[in-house]
Amino acid sequence: MSMGAYDEVEHERRERKNSEVDVSDDDRRTEYRGKVEYESDESTEELLDQFKEINS
Repeated sequence: MSMGAYDEVEHERRERKNSEVDVSDDDRRTEYRGKVEYESDESTEELLDQFKEINS
């Protein structure tokens, strides 16, 4: 069995499984409202540099 054939079968199996899931009104996610404040001595540039370093 080729990898492609396996993926297709697995995909169909998951589709069926997903379509069988019943979502009741009680299941809806709670919506949170609020605000987050973040204080830092670092400049935006410094934070961006850190972010780029982490992702490289």
